[in-house]
Amino acid sequence: MTLKFPRAVWATAFATFVAFMGIGVVDPILPLIGRKMGATPSQIEWMFTSYIAIMALTMLVSGVVGTHLGSKKTLLLGLGLVVVFATASGLSPSILVLSLFRGGWGLGNAFFTSTALSLIVGLSANRTSAAITLYEAALGLGIASGPLLGGFLGSISWRDPFFGTATLMAVGFLFTLVTVSEPDHREQPRTARDIFRALGNRAVLTNALIGLSYSYAFFTILAYSPLTLPHIAAIDLGLTYFAWGILVAFSSVYLINVLTRHMNPVTLLILNLTGLVIVLGLAGTAGSNRLLPLIVVSGLFCGMANALFTTLAMEVTTLPRSLASGAYNFLRWSGAAIAPALSGFIGQRLGMTVPFFIAGGVVLVGIFALSVKGWVLKEALSRTQAVLSTNTEKAGLKNG
Repeated sequence: MTLKFPRAVWATAFATFVAFMGIGVVDPILPLIGRKMGATPSQIEWMFTSYIAIMALTMLVSGVVGTHLGSKKTLLLGLGLVVVFATASGLSPSILVLSLFRGGWGLGNAFFTSTALSLIVGLSANRTSAAITLYEAALGLGIASGPLLGGFLGSISWRDPFFGTATLMAVGFLFTLVTVSEPDHREQPRTARDIFRALGNRAVLTNALIGLSYSYAFFTILAYSPLTLPHIAAIDLGLTYFAWGILVAFSSVYLINVLTRHMNPVTLLILNLTGLVIVLGLAGTAGSNRLLPLIVVSGLFCGMANALFTTLAMEVTTLPRSLASGAYNFLRWSGAAIAPALSGFIGQRLGMTVPFFIAGGVVLVGIFALSVKGWVLKEALSRTQAVLSTNTEKAGLKNG
């Protein structure tokens, strides 16, 4: 991956790193919050579900808002909302209030996330693959660092990780304000109806629906699995999910680039998701001692899946990036929103490891769909690459 990106791209990547710390920062303190607030696993998981559900709904309009306000203002709006609601989360008197404030946090993160990806890609001079790698690196490192921060601060108080995240987000806000400038080209303003029309694109819809099944499993691992380890200290949980996040970053930045040189992305995605199903099946039968290394190993498969789905979302269509990203993320985060609350409910009633089997089954459905409809994605990739190649040749002739 080349390091020669514009300053605005690096600034946005840094803000992305900070933003995604906020997703995993609560992982190590979930059991602690349950004990302090007397909350059941199902109630605790609503803290994640409200966050992700609001993110999913906001994805319908975040790209639209971005085209009206401009990328920089939308980034700042998102970061500012996260600062406010992360602080409010740390002041919450009950699990219900905390869940509501986490919903506001998800609102801010949605505005930021959808805009950050399209901005990084748009400012990277048609180097889509390298730009997505940078974005995934920032995402992976942010997710990895969040649990470490949460475990360290959570060993002092369960409220401190929220205040720490708010502080870092404020730094990201200032960094974005000072260093990011508005791109020269702004997409035409679009309505929310355009997002639904984008889902009418067969390749976009296929990728998003399969991504939904994977996202269910991803958030079963990230948001639910800490509750199966109630006797492990916050700092130890933080180190576990930090190791998991490092593997997410490694596989999404380095390993995926090595493997895609030798294998079609759709074929690689099928094999990768199959590996994830195996890990989830083993997690369903594991005790707490064996569950920790399985959680860490799952990071390899999660990182590659993140990178592959993001690449497909941006490259299976020539639709404007705000539309493609908004449509994909809406369905993807919808699957993620269901996972925490449903897993908490099932785990509380049927056994704490049963949700891992459910997640594996959901991914199996996605693998089947990908096996049947993978040709749709392959054909769309070929068409898009042909269009990009033609545009590049025309630009070369014009400049020459």
